[in-house]
Amino acid sequence: MQKRNVKSGALYLAALPLALAGAFGSAYAQDAAPPAMTAEEKATGKKIYFERCAGCHGVLRKGATGKNLEPAWSKKDKDGKETSGGTLKLGTSRLEKIIALGTEGGMVNYDDILTKEEINVMARYIQNVPDVPPEFSLKDMQDSWKLLVPVDQRPKKQMSKVNLKNIFAVTLRDTGELALIDGDTKQIWQILKTGYAVHISRLSLSGRYVYTVGRDGLVTLIDLWFEKPTTVATVKIGSDARSVDTSKFKGYEDKYLVGGSYWPPQYSVMEGDTLKPLKVVSTRGMTVDGEYHPEPRVASIVSSHIKPEWVINVKETGMILLVDYSDINNLKTTTINSAKFLHDGGWDASKRYFLVAANASHKVAAVDTKTGKLAALVDTKKIPHPGRGANFIHPKYGPVWATGHLGDAVISLISTPSDNPKHAKYKQYNWKVVQELKTPGAGNLFVKTHPKSKHLWTDMPMNPERENAETNLVFDLTDLSKPPVKIDVAKDSGLPVTKALRRAVHQEFSEDGTEVWISLWGGKTDQSAIVVYDDKTLKVKKVITDPKMITPTGKFNVWNTQHDVY
Repeated sequence: MQKRNVKSGALYLAALPLALAGAFGSAYAQDAAPPAMTAEEKATGKKIYFERCAGCHGVLRKGATGKNLEPAWSKKDKDGKETSGGTLKLGTSRLEKIIALGTEGGMVNYDDILTKEEINVMARYIQNVPDVPPEFSLKDMQDSWKLLVPVDQRPKKQMSKVNLKNIFAVTLRDTGELALIDGDTKQIWQILKTGYAVHISRLSLSGRYVYTVGRDGLVTLIDLWFEKPTTVATVKIGSDARSVDTSKFKGYEDKYLVGGSYWPPQYSVMEGDTLKPLKVVSTRGMTVDGEYHPEPRVASIVSSHIKPEWVINVKETGMILLVDYSDINNLKTTTINSAKFLHDGGWDASKRYFLVAANASHKVAAVDTKTGKLAALVDTKKIPHPGRGANFIHPKYGPVWATGHLGDAVISLISTPSDNPKHAKYKQYNWKVVQELKTPGAGNLFVKTHPKSKHLWTDMPMNPERENAETNLVFDLTDLSKPPVKIDVAKDSGLPVTKALRRAVHQEFSEDGTEVWISLWGGKTDQSAIVVYDDKTLKVKKVITDPKMITPTGKFNVWNTQHDVY
């Protein structure tokens, strides 16, 4: 028996109350042994787990944003009481239901993504001991490095007449490609092979180079100055990765690139214009709770504008590292305790404070990069997931930064400090959640605005209900008491309805702030689209439905990404 709660977007399984709460306790019978699997089934399970599960649950399945998925585990709570659980205690049939229907904690339903046979394979696969991938050394990086076009053979100036400021770098998730789309003409300029499921695209400070990192650990360097964008270098930084950024401080502009790995848990430093590997640093160590963790993954990286430092967020340990890159051979690192499990985040409007979601702790950590100290730990609703977040001036509370939530139906607005004398009256609110904007359901991944916009755009792609997952909400920043406008992105695309959801995900503004681009992410065999809206009228301007537009997800406008505009 199952019941969907349309109001909250949560999914409840009456027969599985303990499972949904994550309490894999003694109510479930322990299987004598893991279910048998053929070599072919294990290979299928391994591939699906990497592509769909490892990001939230970890390669070793110890959990982070998602629950621990080890076959058996035990731990002591703060009172010293030992609890145990594991996938073996749940058993195959119960795991099949959880995988198919999702959970109220933010896990998407997979019944429209995986076949019944694949769901059965996954239910059995996660009851078997996880495979441990090999380590990845500096020599492994060096062996993988390909300098395809040396610096002296590249253009000395831009060879095309394309407006590079308004180019959109669009991830084509399941084909392992990046589409570069001209924001002025809405035409695809070039599609390039990259790593699988590119997580982010980052820009050089000059706006010339695009850096991508795939979930397979492949970093790609693309030069926009050619007549047609060209890949000039690639390197592997591990078997699973999520983040890269360049050096941005004066005198070090794009001299270095840093990349963070999920596996192995480490970060790597490369030359900014060639990707030549220079250094690898492990992130294994103690958590904020004082326990050793074997898989503390690098979740997000940003480059400071006021110091020669990278802000490196280590997911499982809850540690924020400020890495001084002024002397690569003698790295100086400031380690800041925050909270588990660090994920993604963005700068406040002043670019002094970096705010990052400790999503499984239901907190946002704020780092003062000027003093090198933790500025605040802000309690929020369940599982904050900001992307980069969104900055704007609140009519009542002054400068705020916004985050959505995977696990709750609100957008949280957090007051941020300002050196502007006009904002002194708002100081009393700093580092407090000053308002929560209600939404029809949980499952938000991104919030976005622009300095020239009067709107806050939010998505709900991880919500199990079609009427939420395929839509966006638009809040009026001049009057946040008004209910948001709900935009049916799937309907506006003009594409036929399919059994599988087409999830409306990742809003991105044009360089001038007049347009909002939204990915309509369908299945690999279904037509997907990018729907472009006029930010003032909220009307559709263009639907990009080229057959090559396969599973588009993240979109990164060159100017906005180059200058951290959100």
